[in-house]
Amino acid sequence: MNDPRQRDLGTLLRREFEGPVADDGFSDRVMRRLPPRRSLRWPLWLGLSMGAGAAGWALAQTPLLRVGWQEWLAGQLSAAGIGMWLMSMGIAWLVAAWALSADASR
Repeated sequence: MNDPRQRDLGTLLRREFEGPVADDGFSDRVMRRLPPRRSLRWPLWLGLSMGAGAAGWALAQTPLLRVGWQEWLAGQLSAAGIGMWLMSMGIAWLVAAWALSADASR
């Protein structure tokens, strides 16, 4: 209900009707007869793998990424290595926030 008209209508209905409308258990019976909700996880994993592949392919040609990766594996601290570390942490945080928000919307 993001539309202001919908919010106004919701406020009006809450003001006029104080509680749920009695349906003699109709809603409960309908909810019990519905098939269980299927979870489609493959679009998520497909999108993640395609996005990671496209990002890796696009960034593979940049010298900063290559130098940062080599210095990071060698254990040397440099601007390129710090950039690689910050980029990795940023991506991890974004993926975690996205996964938590997607899970909370269920």
